[in-house]
Order: sequence, then C-alpha cells, then structure tokens
Amino acid sequence: MKSVTGGSRDPEQIEKSNRELRATWHSSSFHLSSFAPVSRFHLRILLLSRSSSASPPSMATSSLRLGSVLSSLKLSSSSSITRSIPANVLSVPITRRNPRIGIKACSSPSTAIAEPEGLKITSIPTTPVEGQKTGTSGLRKKVKVFREGNYLANWIQAVFNSLSPEDYKNGVLVLGGDGRYFNRGAAQIIIKIAAGNGVGKVLVGRDGIMSTPAVSAVIRKQKANGGFIMSASHNPGGPEYDWGIKFNYSSGQPAPESITDKIYGNTLSVSEIKLADIPDIDLACLGTAKFGSFTVDVIDPVSDYLELMENVFDFQLLKDLISRPDFRFIFDAMHAVTGAYAKPIFVDRLGASPDCISNGIPLEDFGHGHPDPNLTYAKDLVGKMYAENAPDFGAASDGDGDRNMILGRGFFITPSDSVAIIAANAQAAIPYFKNGPKGLARSMPTSGALDLVAAKLKLPFFEVPTGWKFFGNLMDAGKLSICGEESFGTGSDHVREKDGIWAVLAWLSILGYRNKDKKMGEQLISVEDIAMEHWATYGRNFFSRYDYEECESGAANQMVEHLRDLISKSKPDQKYGNYTLQFADDFSYTDPVDGSVASKQGLRFVFTDGSRIIFRLSGTGSAGATIRVYIEQFEPDVSKHKMDAQTALKPLIELALTISKLKEFTGREKPTVIT
Repeated sequence: MKSVTGGSRDPEQIEKSNRELRATWHSSSFHLSSFAPVSRFHLRILLLSRSSSASPPSMATSSLRLGSVLSSLKLSSSSSITRSIPANVLSVPITRRNPRIGIKACSSPSTAIAEPEGLKITSIPTTPVEGQKTGTSGLRKKVKVFREGNYLANWIQAVFNSLSPEDYKNGVLVLGGDGRYFNRGAAQIIIKIAAGNGVGKVLVGRDGIMSTPAVSAVIRKQKANGGFIMSASHNPGGPEYDWGIKFNYSSGQPAPESITDKIYGNTLSVSEIKLADIPDIDLACLGTAKFGSFTVDVIDPVSDYLELMENVFDFQLLKDLISRPDFRFIFDAMHAVTGAYAKPIFVDRLGASPDCISNGIPLEDFGHGHPDPNLTYAKDLVGKMYAENAPDFGAASDGDGDRNMILGRGFFITPSDSVAIIAANAQAAIPYFKNGPKGLARSMPTSGALDLVAAKLKLPFFEVPTGWKFFGNLMDAGKLSICGEESFGTGSDHVREKDGIWAVLAWLSILGYRNKDKKMGEQLISVEDIAMEHWATYGRNFFSRYDYEECESGAANQMVEHLRDLISKSKPDQKYGNYTLQFADDFSYTDPVDGSVASKQGLRFVFTDGSRIIFRLSGTGSAGATIRVYIEQFEPDVSKHKMDAQTALKPLIELALTISKLKEFTGREKPTVIT
C-alpha cells in the first residue's frame, strides 16, 4: 500500500485514496496509504542526486536536495516547503512513501550549528507567525494554515524553546496521531526538528498512527520524556478541514497552562528552526533507523496499550460475555484511529466476530464523516441500536480515540451518567479498582451524577475546569482514580488522557460481571437495567448540551459579555421564571496540588433546586467560536426517571436561551448538535 503525502490534493484524490484503502485492507495491516509526490519521469531525472549513507538498508538509499530540484518537481505553491529552501539544508529520500516536507527559510542564510555525533544540524532563520495560541487541547487550525510557511515548524521549535534542556536532550519522545490528512508530512517535520534539538530517540507509531490514550500509555511504559500527538480529535479531517498538535509531558498528561502559555510566548519570538539533515523515515515498516546519535523506532501502536488493558480488566470475564450466543455488540470506529485497535482487542484477543466492528478502516478524511461520537454524527450506530432486534450493546469512539459513546438497545447513556455508573461499579467489576477508587472528579459542566456516587462511597471529589490536563495533577498526587467530562470523555489514572476503548471495556466489564451467573435462556441484565437501577439508588440528573458551532467570534464574545454583566448584577434568591437563583458566577479553579489558578472557565447559573445552566466558549474548534450551553436538573422521583431529557429540561432550556439572548446575538435559530 502507498502512503498519503503532504502534497496538495483535492477531495476527488482523497476519495480515490479511500477507495484504494478499502480495497486493499487486510487483517495483518492497518497502515494508511500514500501517493508518490512526483512522477516517475521526475524521479528518473532526480536520480543524479547524492546517495545518503545515513539511510538504513530498510529505507531508500538515494536522496535529493530540495534546493536544487524544485524547478524540476514543479511542486504546488500551496506547500509550505516548496520555495526558498536553502541548498544543503534538507535531504528528502526518494521513496514511494516520501511526503513533500521541509522548512521555508526567511531572507537570512541558514547556518550550521554544533552537531551531535554523526548528525548534521542546520539553523534555519524564521519569523513569528500569528495565531499559535493553544486551546483546551492543543493547537487546532485548518490544514491549509499549518501548511503555510513555517507555521507548524515554528510551533514545534517553540515547544523545545519552552522546555528545560534536561526535559528532552538525549531523551526519548513519542510521536503518534489519528491518521488524518497531513499527519505523514507533519511527522517528518517533527522528527527532523526533534533531532535538530538534541532528542536522542523518537518512538513513532507505524504509519504515524497512535491513539491519544495510547500515546500516554507508551510515554508512561517506556519512561519517555514526553510526546507529540497529531490530532484535531473529533473535528473533521481532509485537505479542507482540521489538523492539530499538542505536547504531553513525561507523566503522559497534556502540558499544563503554565507551559502552553510559555509555548505561545515563544511563538512570538522564535527566530530559528534547528533541523537535522536526515532522510524521511519509512513509517510503514516496523524497525529502527539510526542517524549518528539519533534513533527513530517505528513501533506497533497497539501492543503497549493492549498490554495495559490486559492489566486493567479481567479479559476472561470479557471474553465470557462477548462469546455468549445471546449477547451481541457493535463498535463503530468512525473510520478513525480506533479502527487500528478494535480488531486486535475485540476480535483477536476477546473473540468477537469481525462483523461487530463498523467503519473499522482508519481513513485520512474519516470517510467524509465527522468523527465525533454523539447522537448526531454517529447516526449509523444510533440507527442500528434503535432498530428492531438491535444489538445488546453499542459503542463508538472519536478521531483520536479518547472519546466514547455508550448505547444499549434503544437506550442512550449520557457521558455524565456513564462516568457515574462506571465509578459506582468499578470496584466489583474491574480488577484495577479492586481496592476501590482513590477519588472521583468531573469537569465543571458535567452533571452532578458523579458527585452523588462520591458522597455515597465516601470518596474524595473534585470539580475541575474543562480540559483533561486538570485531572493530571490530581492523578499524579494519588488523589484521583476515575473521572469524566460531559463531552464524551471518560477515563482513569491508568493513563493521563481520556480513553474511549477503556470506557467501552469498562461497560462490557460491568455487563459481564452482572451477567456472569446468567444461564443460557435467562434474561440478561441490560444497559437500560443498569441505568435504571443506578437512578433508583442515586436519583437522575437530567442533562443536555446544546452546541452552536462556528458562530461569528465577535457575536459570541458579545453574548458572553452580556452574561458576565448579568452575573455581576445577580443576587441570591432572585427569580428566573419558576426558578430561584442560589448563585451565579464565572467558574474559577484553584489546583489543590500546585495552587495554580484557572479563571473564567464557564458562566454558571445555579438554582436552589440543584438545576444549573452553564455557558462556555469551546476551545476545541478550529474556526469561529463554538458556544456550548449545558442544562441540568436533578430528579429524585423514580416515577419520572423514564422521561425524555428534552421534555424534562424544556423549561430550563427556554430560560437559558432567554437570559443569554443567544438568538439575538448570533442569529442562530437552533443548535448544530444536541446531546
């Protein structure tokens, strides 16, 4: 199979790539394909270039100097690496998987700098570019933005400029991503800059693939210094869509705001890019490539993660459930990264039928889909789970594998309820928690269902801002075991990222434990049964989120300022329709471990009956502003627990839209997504 290059291609070419992938997919391989960036005629002309003695036998042994051949290549002017590259700076091997990648120099000449053993390092002058402040989970923009000039290279260099040398010099970094368009070319840039800055080894997933939780797992197991994750998570992929990058620390957790702020500061002053003159890595082949004192290991992206899952869960319990003739489940990988993990885990290890995996081939444009596992974008799975004779259990994961959606037959589990139910059953059903969880935590907008579990189990409880990095300090301090976000993220301290596959295995473990004594022919305890039992014990927190995507940023900010003004004038016991205000504020969080403060994390209206309305601007989009409105109401009455959430919450939803004046500010008649 051929690899997708960083060259500019239109959607028709992407579809051709996807068709080729579907046709050639087989059980022992899940690497993405690629297309040669230049014609055979051009390659024949370019064979006059020098041979690269640094290339290992498994790689191409011929390379070419970009600075001397650009006119022959006739590369697209849209590429960030096609013009003004000084000669003798970047070497690109002629291979069938060779992306067009490189660094664009400014007017100042490049210079050689101090070099490690056997490695040529060049300092390439550059100038800062705008728009490189990270959001909730890294830097996310359209692909075309990352490919302009040195946009990506500047940010990667700014990361190294922001770290202490002991954090990476001669150290090990992990590199992986969700398989989306541009990952292959970006991986080559990142590897060269890592080598140029003195990193000793890069562990990169085969074909550049590695889920976000798997990157965290590999960092932790291999005791790496950190890692880069190439992903825009649940955002669409392809030449016209989104790309993203973030840096995780040695604990496997996303870099904290103290570091991301420093990275942003360095993007405003970066003046040089340190680049190693090494050929591109053949990411399709497992193995080691050495270039002087620098090493690249192309590794299996699944093995370390699978080993960790086997240590967390009782795989025999899972296998016993999955192999039952009277139990059926389906997993929708949404043509995203967990397609690479689903077969080795669910089929090969747990004995499920291959038919249980839907959309299991990772595609660089996610099959023209939106890889966000919710009721809107995972409509194929939802349709199957609400159909006649539906499977007993359904689940989906997102672009980079850190989110999840859980469904029973005709029954949706909200992410807020999911983490609460997992926490309530973890000690009995999951060996990793045999001594009980250390503590529980949720993001502020997530419903209070988990709070009730923590209170009943007498466990420490924490409410943090949105962003998984806020859980990391608590985990490292031994204060937290299980946590979740309403944005379809659930996880534990086995890694330092939310984990979609983990959540699916957790639910299967609960179902397996509850049904382990059921004989064939007996009615199995269902997902709905477990939820109803949970609500009968703890009460139900009706919850919904309205997303208004890609709103005009100015209008969204005006709405937020209107709400802040309303909050500043609010008073306890103030009436809002039939609701009485307990308090209203702009959520602020003080980290109990390091004392850091995160302010302006969401606008809250909390009422005396426990109902809440929350407004946030999301930090995970790549264009415009996403307004998120969260509505929650607690209901202790068991007779009302089967009500549809939208019906139960209708008065609060109308109140939220009224007090925010959302329609007046944005012009939006209805949300993009309701969950």
